[in-house]
Amino acid sequence: MQLFNQQQAMALIDTLNQQNWEKVAESLHQHGFALLENILPENLCDVIREHYEHAPLYRKTVDMQRYRFGCGEYKYFNYPLPNVIQLLRTEIYPHLVPIANTWFQQLNIKQQFPANHAAFLQQCKAAGQAEATALILKYTASGFNTLHQDLYGEVYFPMQAVIFLNQLNRDFTGGEFVLTEQIPRAQSKARVLQANQGDMLIFTTQFRPKQSKTGYSRVQMKHGVSEVHTGERYTLGIIFHDAER
Repeated sequence: MQLFNQQQAMALIDTLNQQNWEKVAESLHQHGFALLENILPENLCDVIREHYEHAPLYRKTVDMQRYRFGCGEYKYFNYPLPNVIQLLRTEIYPHLVPIANTWFQQLNIKQQFPANHAAFLQQCKAAGQAEATALILKYTASGFNTLHQDLYGEVYFPMQAVIFLNQLNRDFTGGEFVLTEQIPRAQSKARVLQANQGDMLIFTTQFRPKQSKTGYSRVQMKHGVSEVHTGERYTLGIIFHDAER
């Protein structure tokens, strides 16, 4: 489905290419996340959000409370993805591959990721993972998301992204993004992050390497959403690996 035109597509590609990806890499290496501001314009955020009830776009709707994931709802998009989501997945991935490959080298994981996203999706497909994982999430007052990791099979990409589709303290209150890090031989460390409409947060899917005196160790990370107090909160999730059928 065409949610934006060619001119908007080129503008979005320019926006992504103009980001300071070295700074993004540094933040991901040091903290396991990076916040990029003003990635999607407000009108495009509104278009994506306004299609939330357009049933043909989605393959599955999940009531989070039913599965004890929290309180809210999310929907997985169907293939073929709407053009803006396809573009985001395809254009962001190559910027993250060098980081992902460095992480796996540091942790002695014998896997390297291909340079383009289509080749990576072929690896997913060969492992029986061919379902789209891009999703849109909606929370109303009292909604929240428990701490979790988005793994859908043996093949996974170690980073993912979330784009904030409406505005904190205008359209909703509460609903902060929460990241936790399991520090070895210590209690977990939590970070609470706030973002504006159109911002994109890139963060770890499962773990990141952390340097110690003896080399690198694997630090487990989870993410979730704190309770929404008022209004409605919408986000777009960009996961680069596909899911098992």
